[in-house]
Amino acid sequence: MKKIISGLLASAMAFAATSAMAQTKPLKLGAILDMSGLYADITGVGSETAAKMAAEDFGGEVLGRKIEIIAADHLNKADLSANIARDMLDNQGVEAIIDVAASATALAASEIARARNKIIIFNGPGSIRLSNEACGPYTVHYVFDTYAQANVTGLATVKNGLDTWFFLSADYAFGQDLEKDTTAVVTKAGGKVLGSVKHPLNTSDFSSFLLQAQSSKAKVVGLANAGGDTITAIKQAAEFGLTRSGGQKLSPLLAFISDIDSVGLDTAQGLILAEAFYWDLNDETRAFTKRFQERTKRVPTSAQAGVYSSVLHYLKAVKAAGTTDSAPVMKLMKETPINDMFAKNGRIREDGRMVHDMYLFEVKKPSESKGRWDDYKLLATVPAEQAFQPLEASRCPLVKK
Repeated sequence: MKKIISGLLASAMAFAATSAMAQTKPLKLGAILDMSGLYADITGVGSETAAKMAAEDFGGEVLGRKIEIIAADHLNKADLSANIARDMLDNQGVEAIIDVAASATALAASEIARARNKIIIFNGPGSIRLSNEACGPYTVHYVFDTYAQANVTGLATVKNGLDTWFFLSADYAFGQDLEKDTTAVVTKAGGKVLGSVKHPLNTSDFSSFLLQAQSSKAKVVGLANAGGDTITAIKQAAEFGLTRSGGQKLSPLLAFISDIDSVGLDTAQGLILAEAFYWDLNDETRAFTKRFQERTKRVPTSAQAGVYSSVLHYLKAVKAAGTTDSAPVMKLMKETPINDMFAKNGRIREDGRMVHDMYLFEVKKPSESKGRWDDYKLLATVPAEQAFQPLEASRCPLVKK
């Protein structure tokens, strides 16, 4: 009888343990992305894939919990982004939010995460407000921002004698901040801004804006936009003969490898641009790209590479902290240097800005390229402390001064 009772107890305990394990909730990370609009190639399915790769490379689980990546399309609508963030955090059990491509949608989602003391990591958006006025204790701006893009690109062009500018800017937070930050860099370096014009998001016709840029006689036409808008503007500028016959230089202030691929080297050759990552920088970037390309048939953008890096960094902090609670996890994320294929000696500052080296590239001529995606020549590596806004200039209320 004792043996029977012992056996029954052992079975019951085993069943209870199995049930407890079955009831252990997965650790969910929510990716809020542009899956179908003008930023889909920059983030989209590629960012979701990068996040899943990071989860798999980490081992698929942490603290006994299976890691799940869930993704949603914000359709480039700020109110929808906020609603998605609210649903993810309140109803779907999401522990942290990643990417949130585009600045207006990121700012909206940030408010939701801050109210719930949840970690939110921005990979695709660029507005410097995210680590300034809109910073929070659990906010991380990981890949690039308007200050770094303006600083790396604007300074290089003015130093090379391209000292008069005209801006074509997307009429929302990101475009406004990028124009503002680049203007500050240009004027500080001794250049002049001769004018600017705002264009609607995702416009199909840049003709009137390009005519204004052409009539300004500025040496540089700065494109303070991104994604599909940048692609369309570059293509239509070529049709207008803005660069070849007009002698003006086109400077996309935020361009990705996916944009250059869409435009083609015939049209994009000679463009000067800043990037946080390039697939062909070294053996590590090439190894990651090979695995990423097997799944997506494309090379990763800097935003997508940043998603992979940031998800791994977050998961390592969760494991070390022994919890998903935001405070101890963020403390470890800020204390731990980031050394991977995306960044070397990167670190998250008190304002949430992840600082790392940036790169200045020139787009190759078709004759210089060995094939698709072989698009960039490295002109300079800009150290983190020179690329990003100095901490003492931060407008983040968390920064002690």
